[in-house]
Amino acid sequence: MKLVEGVEYELKMKGKRPLPEGWRLVKLGEMCEIIAGQSPPGETYRRSPEGIPFFQGKADFGPRHPIARMWCVAPIKIALSGDILISVRAPVGPTNIADVECCIGRGLAAIRPGSYADRDFILAVLKFSESKLAALGSGSTFDAIKRIDLESLTIPLPPLSEQKRIAAILNEQMSAVEKAGDSAAAQLEAAKLLPTAYLRTIFNSTEAQEWARKRISEVCRLLPSKSISTNGDVEVLAITTACLSETGFQDSGVKRARMNAKDAAECRVSPGEVLVARSNTPELVGRVAMFEGEPKGAVASDLTIRLLPSDAVKPFFLTAYLSFLYLSGYWKERAGGASGSMKKITRHQIQEERVLVPSLSEQMAVAAILKEQMAEAKRVRKALEDQLSTINKLPATLLQQAFSGEL
Repeated sequence: MKLVEGVEYELKMKGKRPLPEGWRLVKLGEMCEIIAGQSPPGETYRRSPEGIPFFQGKADFGPRHPIARMWCVAPIKIALSGDILISVRAPVGPTNIADVECCIGRGLAAIRPGSYADRDFILAVLKFSESKLAALGSGSTFDAIKRIDLESLTIPLPPLSEQKRIAAILNEQMSAVEKAGDSAAAQLEAAKLLPTAYLRTIFNSTEAQEWARKRISEVCRLLPSKSISTNGDVEVLAITTACLSETGFQDSGVKRARMNAKDAAECRVSPGEVLVARSNTPELVGRVAMFEGEPKGAVASDLTIRLLPSDAVKPFFLTAYLSFLYLSGYWKERAGGASGSMKKITRHQIQEERVLVPSLSEQMAVAAILKEQMAEAKRVRKALEDQLSTINKLPATLLQQAFSGEL
């Protein structure tokens, strides 16, 4: 690949890859007009359509175009349809494209490409430069970037025809990536529902309606759990709600904390214990998992209720039934607490709760089916999460190829 004379030397001195032939380094302000946003007086704002849409920052951005939530009857700074909108206050760097004439506030700037710059190419350059923009915007009080910083941003620029060619390829590829990402995300959401479906099939069945019910206090012993203390004299591995999931105990949720030595000894968890989230958000209160033994020495804080099943009930079966209650919204409706954001289940509620207790042979048969199903649900979810992670990395790879002359 032939390189631009002078640019090769300059880039080598900076330790960067040389530009392809015909490309040059320019300042964004040489190719585009930069319009810094300015917020109009508050009395000119409107909540319903009157005047023109008013966008203040990243919070107004949609997948490609901003979403109007407010209007202004006396705009000061106006962006035209087709202008690139860029967030210039924390978070610095994200972009959108104005699809209507609009008023822009102090959190935004509009970038209007000139006759030698293609809009979609400049948009791609800005996405490619987002980390650089974020670094430029780092301030002592809050992150922000000034118009002069945008105007001085150095960007690689090929001839206009090449800009259009690269932009067309990127648009096509990014569209394909977006569709693949949407598909993978939809499949992942469906996979997350599999545990609920499996549990409902078992516990809503006609057969399950014939099973005996017993209070938890009849088939389990409640074990102590103690408070975490910043002044504690020992470091512990504390079990958090992040450890509790329908597909099993997640040791990645264990956190290092401190606790008094005597308390730590009393609330060390043993394999086979069933753990219930006693206090959490309405969506997570009552979540359940069975501790399988790892990590050794882990402790339960007072945000967790510890149940030690008797010989009358298998730990995995009890965990499955309590997970069924949780996923059905049972505890979300029954948990108490004055705060709307935090709910609590009392130990008395747990002790009095009546759970299904079929024969041990039936419990073992159910457990065998559910273990296989939950393992498959976990495998499918992990595969889809990995797939989505790979897809989400593709835009950066495509942009890297574009600005290395590889498209």
